[in-house]
Amino acid sequence: MTHSNTLLKLRKNLESRTGKAIGDYNMIEDGDTILVCVSGGKDSYTLLAMLMALQQRAPVKFRLIAMNLDQKQPGFPADILPNYFASLGIEYRIIEADTYSIVKDKIPEGKTTCSLCSRLRRGIIYKTAKELGANKIALGHHRDDMVHTLFLNLLFGGKIKAMPPKLVTDDHAHIVIRPLAYCAESDIAKFARGMEFPIIPCNLCGSQENMQRQKIREMMEDWDRRFPGRTESVLTALQSVVPSHLADNKLFDFQNLTLDTPVEEGDIAFDSPEMPISGTFPISLSS
Repeated sequence: MTHSNTLLKLRKNLESRTGKAIGDYNMIEDGDTILVCVSGGKDSYTLLAMLMALQQRAPVKFRLIAMNLDQKQPGFPADILPNYFASLGIEYRIIEADTYSIVKDKIPEGKTTCSLCSRLRRGIIYKTAKELGANKIALGHHRDDMVHTLFLNLLFGGKIKAMPPKLVTDDHAHIVIRPLAYCAESDIAKFARGMEFPIIPCNLCGSQENMQRQKIREMMEDWDRRFPGRTESVLTALQSVVPSHLADNKLFDFQNLTLDTPVEEGDIAFDSPEMPISGTFPISLSS
């Protein structure tokens, strides 16, 4: 396939951002076996492409195993991913598990299915990683996913909590990595279109526009239209936390605060904000 200069430039940018995220968080080490979860969506195809490209020139050696979970959704084109993986020459596993029927049976019509579906998938992925001897699990979540998760937890969960670029699984058996942590969803979408990936839509949850995550997505898209760079700014904020200027006694000892306590940034509560703000503050989360 011949690619345009624009697509090649975009690929280089995505590879650079992926490589930086991997380096910043030490996601991949020599001798790792990485299970790469590929759903058939734009994000996971891009994840696999980035890891395969970086594997060719990385200073460390690591093994990649692509995995797809066939959840037995009606009409799922079961031949697409095996054929695609074979064309790449990558080692792969297709795991068949009828989670679709379980979700449809347990979740009432009209309710969001993502939570249960996610838990079922996670258990199967962990089990597969253990069987294959994979110590790392790579997921296709990107910058926008991380930022959206922050606002979901902030506005609907009462927590300042996002989606980390790297974490240990609950059973302490694997490390989950998100190499696309610095990549913008818009760039991934352009790349996927240019590469003509054989996209497989998720009919189980992809059309649930009433989800709170969709509301957050719309809010952030509005922010970025009106104040370009907001999503990138929020990601930067996630990497620059000042505990003394929050209100969590577990992170900062407010009760024993004295005049001799070291000051991080001082009292800047009444300083003028550097970010220009005009018009109405763009939050609209009406249901």
